[in-house]
Amino acid sequence: MSDLRVFVADDHAILREGVKKLIAEESGMEVVGEAEDGRTACERVCRLRPDVVVMDVSMPLLNGIYATELLSQECPEVKVLALTIHEQVGYLRRLLAAGAKGYVRKRAAPEELIRAIRAIAAGHLYIDPGISGEAMGSLRAGSSAGRARGDSTPREREVLRLIAEGYSNKEMAARLGLSVKTVETHKGRAMKKLGLNSRAEVVRYASQEGWLREN
Repeated sequence: MSDLRVFVADDHAILREGVKKLIAEESGMEVVGEAEDGRTACERVCRLRPDVVVMDVSMPLLNGIYATELLSQECPEVKVLALTIHEQVGYLRRLLAAGAKGYVRKRAAPEELIRAIRAIAAGHLYIDPGISGEAMGSLRAGSSAGRARGDSTPREREVLRLIAEGYSNKEMAARLGLSVKTVETHKGRAMKKLGLNSRAEVVRYASQEGWLREN
């Protein structure tokens, strides 16, 4: 049986090296690539096609949630394990909706990460056992809201996040490499789908989703 091929995406070099060393020392696993931002991670993962991606949630250029959404579309056979300091249920809900197959906190024990990698590689969903029962109950209660969010595209949600952070249409266009007209189209569609009518409502929605705490 061949080794599990694992890719590591994290913008902190020390943590990335630690995760790589942990995986490399584990029997039956090998690290086949790494990246320090979400955009590079997506490009390399789609080229290398590893079995599992250990994905940090908070990364530059493209955060882990959006990177997970893109990977689920471009190379759905690759399984994503989210690794994050965030424990709010909003992050967990969004990661699962994006296509992540597992969720592990950065403060979890090393063996927890290895256990999670093996579990999702075998086709199971893995949620860090340290996530509180209250949070899990909130996750189940919010499942219908998660389906509604699934109607909007990754690009539309990215535009909403930038709106909430205070970017103008022109600034978003430059940041995303799009025309102002295209940005306005994404903005209008996203707000309509989610029933948002003003920038204030976008900011409130972004706060509830945890977008404004990612960095």
